[in-house]
Amino acid sequence: MKIYNTLTRKKEDFVPIEPGKARIYACGPTVYNYIHIGNARPICVFDVLRRYLEYRGYEVKFVQNFTDIDDKLIKKANEEGITVPEVAERYIAEYKTDAAGLGVRPANIHPRATEVVPDIIRIIEALIEKGFAYESHGDVYFRVHKFPDYGKLSHMPIEDLESGARVDVSEIKEDPLDFALWKSAKPGEPFWESPWGQGRPGWHIECTAMIQKYLGETIDIHCGGQDLVFPHHEDEIAQGECCTGHAYAHYWMHNGFINVDNQKMSKSLGNFFTVREVAEKFGYEPIKYLMLSSHYRSPINYSYDIIQQCRASLDRLHNCRDHMDFMLGSALEAPGEGDAAFRADIDRCVEKFITVMDDDLNTADGITALFDMVRVINTYLTEHRSREAVSYAIEKFDELTGVLGLLYDRKQETLDSEIEALIEQRQQARKNRDFAEADRIRDELKAKGIELKDTPQGVQWSRIG
Repeated sequence: MKIYNTLTRKKEDFVPIEPGKARIYACGPTVYNYIHIGNARPICVFDVLRRYLEYRGYEVKFVQNFTDIDDKLIKKANEEGITVPEVAERYIAEYKTDAAGLGVRPANIHPRATEVVPDIIRIIEALIEKGFAYESHGDVYFRVHKFPDYGKLSHMPIEDLESGARVDVSEIKEDPLDFALWKSAKPGEPFWESPWGQGRPGWHIECTAMIQKYLGETIDIHCGGQDLVFPHHEDEIAQGECCTGHAYAHYWMHNGFINVDNQKMSKSLGNFFTVREVAEKFGYEPIKYLMLSSHYRSPINYSYDIIQQCRASLDRLHNCRDHMDFMLGSALEAPGEGDAAFRADIDRCVEKFITVMDDDLNTADGITALFDMVRVINTYLTEHRSREAVSYAIEKFDELTGVLGLLYDRKQETLDSEIEALIEQRQQARKNRDFAEADRIRDELKAKGIELKDTPQGVQWSRIG
C-alpha cells in the first residue's frame, strides 16, 4: 500500500515499524459541542483506513483522543452554569451517538486529556531538563528555535514563520513563536498541581502524552484534518522528538476541507451544519457516503443536491444487496453454466478495489469498483444461479461494503402474516388469470406500503413511503 506522506510530500510504500502491525493515532474532537460535518470527514476517512488495513491482514491499534479541557469547554461551562467535566461528559456522549450513526467503530482506546496529566507533566519536565522548554510566570513554553527541524511538516521555513508571527506585547515568552506546554490557572478555571504551580495542559502536549503512553515513542501513522498541520501537528513533532530523540511518526495523513454550496463552512456565513442536523433530515449513511465519495485529500462540497445524490447511490447498493437475498431464496442447488464466469467477474471487481485502495486509500475509485460489482451482479442475476454462486457474490459484496463502512444500517425486513397471505392470494389470482383481482390486491398492498415487482424469478416486494 502507498500512502501520501504530508512530511515528504510524496507517496511512499507503507512499511510499518513492526511487520504485520500498524499503530495509528487520530486527533479527535474538542468536546464542547456537537460535531459538525467538517469533523465527520476525518472520523469517517480514518475509520476506513483502519478497516482497510485490517482487511489487508494488519493488526491495527487505533487511538483517538477526546480533548476534555480547553478554553472552549471552560467558556461553555461558564455560559451554562455547569462544570467543565459535565460539558465534556455530555458531548462525549453526543459524539458517540453521531459516530455510531455514521457507522464508525470506536477506537481501541479513547483517552481524555484529563487522564494523562501526570504523563504531560513528566514530558514537560524532561523538555525543561534538556533545555527545550522554560517556565515563565507559572506558564511553560517550548523553545521553537532550539528545534532546527521546526516547520518540516508544514514545509514553512522558520524565517517565514517569524515574519508572520504576531508580535507578543508581553514579556512572558522569550520568542513570539514559542508555544505553551502548560498554562497557569486563572481564577475559576479547573487546575492541576504541578512543579510550576496550579495550571492545566496546553493543547498540543496532550496528543504527545497519549501517543507515548498508548502507542510508544514512534508510531506508524498520525492522521487528522488539514487544518491541524500547523501549528498543532508541527508542535507535536517538535515536543515529541525533542523529548525522546526519536522520530515521532513515520507517515502523516491529512484530509481536505469541506465546503458548503461551494463556500467555506463558517458560522458567520450561516452555512454551518452539525452532523446531527444533517442526519435528522437525510439520515447518517448519506453523510458517510459523501465523506468517501472523493479522495480524502481533495476538498469536497456539501449541498442539498449532492446529499440527495448520495442517498440515490446508497439506494442502488441496498437494492442490489436485497436482490441477492431474494435470488438466494430461489437459487439452484447444483452449479450451473455461467457460474465460473460470474465468479471471475466478481473477482476482477475485488482486484480493482484493492488496487485503487492500495493507492493512497482512494475511496472514490473504491466506490467505483463497488458499483462495477453491482453491474456484474445485476447482469448475472437476471436468471437463476446456483446457491454457491449467489453466496459468493454476497460474500464479496459484503467484504467491500464492510471495508468502506457502508450498508451498516441495513435491516432484514420481514412481512407479517396478513401481508404474506395477500401476496399469495395475488399470485393465485394471476395463475387463475383473474388479473382484475390481482390488480386490486396489488393496489391494496401498495396502500399498506408494500410494492410488488414481478420478475422471471418470482414476485419481489419492497417497502415504500
